[in-house]
Amino acid sequence: MSRASYLEQNSGATFGHKQKVEIIKAARTLTGDDSGKVFMLDSAAGAYSITLPTAALGEQGSYYKFIVEEETPTAAITIAAGSAIISFVQKDAGGDAANSSAGTQISNIVVGTSAQKGDVVELMYANGEYVGTVLSGINNAITSS
Repeated sequence: MSRASYLEQNSGATFGHKQKVEIIKAARTLTGDDSGKVFMLDSAAGAYSITLPTAALGEQGSYYKFIVEEETPTAAITIAAGSAIISFVQKDAGGDAANSSAGTQISNIVVGTSAQKGDVVELMYANGEYVGTVLSGINNAITSS
């Protein structure tokens, strides 16, 4: 029995296996339908906020990934949950996790102007809160409030 060529590793077909990518350049409110997307962050037009679904609207397993698109962003970008429901672990160039939420949930993750292209924030909604990781090439480029 032969198999279709699209199943071959080198067929060149992706058949929906690509990540959904969206560039964000201004304020944006995310919904459950945005789950699974990779958001490229660009602040050339100025500071803005990305609002996550609130605890009341969050859907179990919703996942959002944010990647800094600009080398040293023009302005700060805030990823906001509306209340203190974010817990994350952060690793940055200093080799420490100084900005991790360390058991205290926070409301906002702030991508500062010293961030580097490729710095990343990954968040998943589970059990009434967002949990995730932050990786940055510069100490304190991504902070919280």
